[in-house]
Amino acid sequence: MAGTKVLVVDDSLTMRALISGALERIPGVEVVGMADGAAEARALVASTWPDVMTLDVEMPGMSGLEYLAEIMDTKPMPVIMFSTRTQDGAAESIEALRLGAIDCFPKPRVAAPAELDAIIAKLAKRLKAAKKADIKPKAPPRTAKAPPIDWNGRLLLVGGDVSSTKSIFDLFSTFPANCPPTVVVQHLGPGLVESMAEKLAEQVAPKVVVAADGMKPEQGTIYLAPHGDAHLVIDSWPNGTLRLLPRDPVAGERPSISLLFASAAKAAASNAVGVLLLDSNEDGAGGLKALSAAGGYAFSPSDEGGYTLARGMVSQPVATDALVTSVLKMCSK
Repeated sequence: MAGTKVLVVDDSLTMRALISGALERIPGVEVVGMADGAAEARALVASTWPDVMTLDVEMPGMSGLEYLAEIMDTKPMPVIMFSTRTQDGAAESIEALRLGAIDCFPKPRVAAPAELDAIIAKLAKRLKAAKKADIKPKAPPRTAKAPPIDWNGRLLLVGGDVSSTKSIFDLFSTFPANCPPTVVVQHLGPGLVESMAEKLAEQVAPKVVVAADGMKPEQGTIYLAPHGDAHLVIDSWPNGTLRLLPRDPVAGERPSISLLFASAAKAAASNAVGVLLLDSNEDGAGGLKALSAAGGYAFSPSDEGGYTLARGMVSQPVATDALVTSVLKMCSK
């Protein structure tokens, strides 16, 4: 298989050298060019045809966010952002992910290659997935909210990772204010969950909160799992309670999507709807299978595009643009 061609865009010569050096230590990765801003990057995209771009969020002139929006509108490709991790940087990272970036990595605070070494393994994994990513032109924004639902009592569970951020915004953008109780486990870096909740709350009708131990899921609220220290599960349903379990990571992840889905399979069974926004080989597949086997409704990405809705041994295709309607239908009388 041909290597992954990467274009590095950063206004700092030092950062371009550091990022390029880290990338070139990853087998199968070739840095095909370095640009100091959007203008030079446009020319290099046309001449080098990169598979993936790394892009600085905070550039003078046309910012990285502005250039990212242009890329997604005109020539979509997988883009990995590099940003600071201040509070403002976290907000910008979430905005980049909402626009369509597949990940956002912290910049080293000093020009020390050792700081980049810590993220090389994760960067290698993301680059492998990025080359296969099918990045489509940005769809027109949805403005119409779904009408209020007549809730049937089912609990909604959603699982994704950092590359699922745009899909999460798309999923919830037309949810009505009285959406089903919705619990989300998304793999995000330190400091990003709070910014994700704030940005999502600005753009969707339901209430959005970061989950805490002891909360009781209520209609009209979306609960985001906090980062890192515990798994998020539901202990019973109906009238269940969210619990944070400080246990070891499951398959390398904490919080675990599979553990959330599995807890819903046990607690709610046919009164649960699960939506997995990751490929089947990622965290969540095992738990979603358990949910389906218990009689719950399980949506997952299809190899043929779109999604598959499964319940037990029965399944049917669901088009991407029909996902929101299908999910809300499963949660309505």
